[in-house]
Amino acid sequence: MNYALVTGGSRGIGKAVCIKLAEMGHNVIINYTSNEEEAKKTQEAVKAKGVDAIIMKFDVGNIEQVDNTLGKWMEDNKDKNISVLVNNAGIRRDNLLVFINPEDWHKVMNIAVDGFYNVTRLVCKQMLSKRKGRIINMVSLSGLKGMAGQTNYSASKGAVISATKALAQEVGKRGITVNAVAPGFIKTDMTTDIPEDQFKAMIPLNRFGEAEEVAGVVGFLVSDAASYVTGQVISVNGGLYT
Repeated sequence: MNYALVTGGSRGIGKAVCIKLAEMGHNVIINYTSNEEEAKKTQEAVKAKGVDAIIMKFDVGNIEQVDNTLGKWMEDNKDKNISVLVNNAGIRRDNLLVFINPEDWHKVMNIAVDGFYNVTRLVCKQMLSKRKGRIINMVSLSGLKGMAGQTNYSASKGAVISATKALAQEVGKRGITVNAVAPGFIKTDMTTDIPEDQFKAMIPLNRFGEAEEVAGVVGFLVSDAASYVTGQVISVNGGLYT
């Protein structure tokens, strides 16, 4: 039985991705760190699509938790195969560089960069043995162009963009594709502090995006239609930066 694992899947873009993959017929593993209530709501929404849904609590940035939870589940469930991985977990701790404290710098980098490594190394081994898989990394407009006040976030997403391109070259011969999706301003809990009326004037489409619009691109990259697409970064930003 095949599964799609979505990190940070309980809310926002992650939740929309879980539901989209469920609509495409994928069983889904919904990773979360703290909000079990929201994770269960996402689980219910996924099951409503007629597929299996598992919620799995671990901090992607904590390698021991990843190994002890995800790694153990994979070891104990040899009949279940993770054929799709969406590295979506991430946090923002915005400030000008000179005011970013070490904790906020390392926390942002830990979740995005270490989290990518901690989870992908486990799942990719299984994909290599199966000679098939889809890996999608959720990055950001910030990782492509840089954003003032987001040096830590920009650095973390820029690192994952480079890792995406490198990993795509490593695993392509085994039938695994690796791509990234770079959202711009999307209506989620992470952007509630950003005034849409003020910022939408910068966006050619004159609005913030919806989480479902990002999930649609993830759905394409997971589908057979994208079997020859790898090592790419696809922007979903309303034309703000191309």
